[in-house]
Amino acid sequence: MGEKLQVFDADDLKAFAQTLLETAGLSSDFSGTVAAVLVEGDLLGHDTHGLALLPAYLASIEAGGMALEGNIEILNERPAVALWDGKGLPGPWLVTRGFQCAVEKAAIYGTYTLSIRNSHHTAGLVSYLKPVVDKGFMAIMSVSDPTEGCVAPFGGCEPVLSTNPFAVGYPAEGGAVLLDMSTGQTTNGMVKRLYTEKRMFAHDWLITPTGEPSRDPSIRFNDPAGAIMPLGGFASGHKGTGLGMMVEALSHGLSGFGRHTAPQGWVNNVFLQVIDPSAFGGRETFMQEAGFLCDAIRNSRSAQSDGAAPRVAGQRAQQIREERLANGVPLSASVLSGLDQWAVKLGLSLPSPK
Repeated sequence: MGEKLQVFDADDLKAFAQTLLETAGLSSDFSGTVAAVLVEGDLLGHDTHGLALLPAYLASIEAGGMALEGNIEILNERPAVALWDGKGLPGPWLVTRGFQCAVEKAAIYGTYTLSIRNSHHTAGLVSYLKPVVDKGFMAIMSVSDPTEGCVAPFGGCEPVLSTNPFAVGYPAEGGAVLLDMSTGQTTNGMVKRLYTEKRMFAHDWLITPTGEPSRDPSIRFNDPAGAIMPLGGFASGHKGTGLGMMVEALSHGLSGFGRHTAPQGWVNNVFLQVIDPSAFGGRETFMQEAGFLCDAIRNSRSAQSDGAAPRVAGQRAQQIREERLANGVPLSASVLSGLDQWAVKLGLSLPSPK
């Protein structure tokens, strides 16, 4: 039998996370947004990038690694393009504000592109898509950490690239499309979780320092360290490596704050873009076209033994979100343990489960 999870009201979790952050010293200007973004990750089923991240954020605050107050600096700007310096401020607040700005500008110019450098960690990318998509826009986003090497390039066995996720969201008849994926075979969050829980991956998604495939997350913590394989693994990892390089060009290259400049600390560089379909072929036509393809996917012949229909990107996540808003957000014992340790340290208590 699987682990019995405790279930909590989403609003209670947001209030708890916000209080933890403010008690640790984060300005109330940022804390509510950070808490909401983390809980949104759990609502959508991306539980390695939800409240599981909060203890690490609190530790970073304690160590002086996250800016607790301040504002962005605009380093370069044109009507439909800008570069911000995030000044080490919380990534969830920077990205949320960035998308809000991009939606306003895209409504005028048809599209808006923003590069944010020197952000703190940005949490799960999928958590930012729905507010943009609900307004009828397309959102594109990618993030990379210029201080991190954890994914081996295709044909190599040394960690060089970041996991380099990218995300896309857009409206469609019959339901929005939400895509959030790493360009590695897995994420650092999942590696850390399985390592802590002393479990193996179900597939050979890692590679040892001598080039053997592995399912053991502990190889990432050895010296020398093993690596995550690029998306596609031994068979077609050149595709994952190429996508990872694209993400680093968009995030590090455009921001001018990448590996070559050797920044320190927990750093994310962000690329985001918002597109207004009405500036092109029209929003209604866009949604019809997108919806037609989604229907074709859902109605295609099933290859599953149980006959389950194929799903479009984000379909299950949105179903999970509705279920968890209604019935509560499940949190694992390991996530609760990390939250409880910080609650005790800061003189607070976990919310009551439902």
